[in-house]
Amino acid sequence: MHFRAMKKHEGDVFLGDTIEVDKDGNPLTVEDTLSDDFNIEDDLEKKIRWSKVKAYIENMDDDRAREIIILRYGLNNKRPLTQREVAKRLNISRSYVSRIENKTLGDIRKHVK
Repeated sequence: MHFRAMKKHEGDVFLGDTIEVDKDGNPLTVEDTLSDDFNIEDDLEKKIRWSKVKAYIENMDDDRAREIIILRYGLNNKRPLTQREVAKRLNISRSYVSRIENKTLGDIRKHVK
């Protein structure tokens, strides 16, 4: 029974398993051959920036500008809309949506830097 159980795990590979040994006798393990491009510092910086952007948008005084940004970029788990769709929904011109969007994005960039 023990040998049957061991046979099931015959092909398992573990991160600590030795693949080779170099000329100095140091083992090369499976874990040594794996790479990860994840940079925790960059990830943390992105999270901080996005939290600032989110806070800025939530605290905007201009309700129309906030709504345009939310609709255009699909924030709050909504589908992103085109400028034309936003204009139709808010009953304003597409060019006015564009002007408000560009101004608001500029304000967000200044605030987040």
